[in-house]
Amino acid sequence: MMVIDVGNTNTVIAVINDKGIDKKWRLATLLNRTSDEYTIIFDSFLEGAFDRNDITNIIISSVVPSVVYELKNCIHNYFNISAKIIGTDIFPDIDILLDRPDEVGADRLVNSLAAFKLYGGNKIIVDFGTATTFDVVNDKGCYLGGVIAPGVLLSMDALDKATARLPRISISTPTKVIGDSTVSAMKSGVYWGYIGLMEGIVSKIKLEYGKDMDVIATGGLASLFNADTDQINIIDDDLTLKGIALTWNSKLSVFNR
Repeated sequence: MMVIDVGNTNTVIAVINDKGIDKKWRLATLLNRTSDEYTIIFDSFLEGAFDRNDITNIIISSVVPSVVYELKNCIHNYFNISAKIIGTDIFPDIDILLDRPDEVGADRLVNSLAAFKLYGGNKIIVDFGTATTFDVVNDKGCYLGGVIAPGVLLSMDALDKATARLPRISISTPTKVIGDSTVSAMKSGVYWGYIGLMEGIVSKIKLEYGKDMDVIATGGLASLFNADTDQINIIDDDLTLKGIALTWNSKLSVFNR
């Protein structure tokens, strides 16, 4: 099985076998990438590792609808497979207790499905992506809703573009809170600001929910922030990929703890 997670910033492609995630690749999400360009990418990824004929199912989760047509067209021609799109062809096996369930992004639903299937209920899933999202699953595995905040990289990009004299910075763990230069002050603000945001929202969710909850963090920055917070109980960098696979087959056991 191949699963594809199309995010606003990056697209992650993974091959899953009976032992779990065998291999994964990450590429930038580009709105104008053509079917032929995807063909070159698949050639490069699979060369020497997999035979395209070994891929029998391909599942796509996308929060960028405009890229799906070219990607699906490439898959049809390259693999001779009709890819299944989450939210169109298949749906996560999760009850969505919202008035407008169609508004919830596929990535948030597959994260919530994977969290419940693999780690149980009463969970907060924090995904440090282009947006930082907080999703809540109750003890029965139902999706209750959540919080959407600007992502770390999006905030840094806004600082760079909206100010005349502040430089572009990278995210890293600062050596101290009080910055002694513009760059160190900005790095401290981003790092400790997002830890404060995460801890504050998690605390508010727990208070409102009224029961003990574990926090599962995913996304590329989860491990970075985990060093300076005690709010994260579980880190699973592949939660979204696992959720996509579980959407196709909810009884898949290769990810069991």
